Amino acid sequence: MTISQNQQQTSKRLIPVTEWNNHHTWPPKGGMRHLIFNAEKNGFAGAFKRVGRRILVDEAEFFAIVDRQNQARAK
Repeated sequence: MTISQNQQQTSKRLIPVTEWNNHHTWPPKGGMRHLIFNAEKNGFAGAFKRVGRRILVDEAEFFAIVDRQNQARAK
């Protein structure tokens, strides 16, 4: 593993759903909850991490999924 790969792995930011809109304007809280509720159907399951009752959003994975879905629709 190279240094840059190691840095990428340790620099993941996990944001609690309740604090998501402190960092990003989209999606709003209600939209995020919809994505969480339907995560298995809409492809966002990999972006959400559950720790007890708390749900954290893997910021990098969330936007990677958005990009992948946009690329798939563009084809």
